Amino acid sequence: MNTRQFFYLTLLSVAATALLIVSCQNKETEAVLEEGSFKLIQTQIFDKSCATSGCHASEQDASFKQHGLILTSNVSYDNLFNKLPKNSAAQSDSLRLITPGNVAKSFLYTKLNCSAASLLSGKQYGNPMPLGANGLSVGEIDFIKKWIESGAPRSGGSVDASLITNSVPLCGSTFGSTFTALEPPKAADGIQLHLDPFEVTNTYERELFIRKPVGNATELYINRVQSRMRPGSHHFILYDFKSTTNLPALGQIRDLRNADGTSNLLTFLSMQNHVFWAGTQTQEYDFSFPEGIALRIPPNYSFDFNSHYVNKTTGKIPGEVYVNLYKLDKAKVKIVANALNLANESLTISANRRTVLTKTFSFAKATKVLMLTSHTHKLGEKFVIKIVGGARNGEIVYESTDWEHPLIKTFTQPLEFKAGEGLMSEITYNNNTSKAVRFGLTSEDEMGIIFGYYYEQ
Repeated sequence: MNTRQFFYLTLLSVAATALLIVSCQNKETEAVLEEGSFKLIQTQIFDKSCATSGCHASEQDASFKQHGLILTSNVSYDNLFNKLPKNSAAQSDSLRLITPGNVAKSFLYTKLNCSAASLLSGKQYGNPMPLGANGLSVGEIDFIKKWIESGAPRSGGSVDASLITNSVPLCGSTFGSTFTALEPPKAADGIQLHLDPFEVTNTYERELFIRKPVGNATELYINRVQSRMRPGSHHFILYDFKSTTNLPALGQIRDLRNADGTSNLLTFLSMQNHVFWAGTQTQEYDFSFPEGIALRIPPNYSFDFNSHYVNKTTGKIPGEVYVNLYKLDKAKVKIVANALNLANESLTISANRRTVLTKTFSFAKATKVLMLTSHTHKLGEKFVIKIVGGARNGEIVYESTDWEHPLIKTFTQPLEFKAGEGLMSEITYNNNTSKAVRFGLTSEDEMGIIFGYYYEQ
């Protein structure tokens, strides 16, 4: 056999092997599809991207309290079909996790569709999934869409199995690669803040703080906040400070956790001086105050930038954040909005038990609330905010079950309160330690604070 014959035989052998592999894969797909379209979604999407450790695998997952959804093969269908999502905004919009025959009313589809980032932001639906990993491909999301449109059957189904093999990324790139910076406003309209790229190592969650100057020589009035983050971000927050003495050094990155996963105590202590100023849990964010309302930034000011990224891939990814602050001319400012800071400082949490503590805060004047978020330490299991007084007395307007990354809830129509009416915090603490815990600044103490925006009428 000469060299040319050997070469052709080798090519034929490689081609035959490739065809055999493809044939086996097709037969495997066909075999799975015989059990139903949903079986293919389970094995090719849920099992690989969702029902993984720390996410949707069990009630022991760190994020379970936030989403309440298990997607392992034994329970996923029953947990999805016509079930209410835990997300309160999605509930308000009459979405189900899966609404058979209606993609627009199926929360699962919206969360998995990375091209719906602007919708997620505008609707307070949270981040696209899977967080910290590559998004679904064109074929995968199209397969899920057609399955829902066909009635979302548990077994059977006529969705073309070949759709799911289309591996072209839905959003044009793989996770952590290309990223388009947010276009800055014109100098006359506003300023741009930038959290420079930082590294998030493989299979790691990184949360950091860095105090950065705004760069304003004169006072500013801000009536619109816009931000954009690289994929993988869990949240971004601009924090103001209760006290401007003993502030962290400018430009110094302070990680929340050390390399071994333990808490960085100095960083944790600096957090106790924080007051929420602006933030989001979505990659794209755009919030505007009602006409004539703005936040004031004093001259030569600085904020604490807080960014949290999740990387579940095997390679390093960059984190990065852009924030645009749009100015309102002082002459057009009718109302200066303020930060809401309602704290229960008299709390005592008994040892070895779950305790629910409430605190009512009344407004002395007629007040409108534009945004709410919450703050506890690690014993905080559930944070509920209710209206007190008036026609909506007892109505729940906020609920969060993630103490590290609480819900940031804005209201298209402000919550209106007459003098004497107010808000109540109802916080469930689970103290599994052997000693009572009280209000305090360290990681071993607790807190219960309502943050937000408000203005008096």
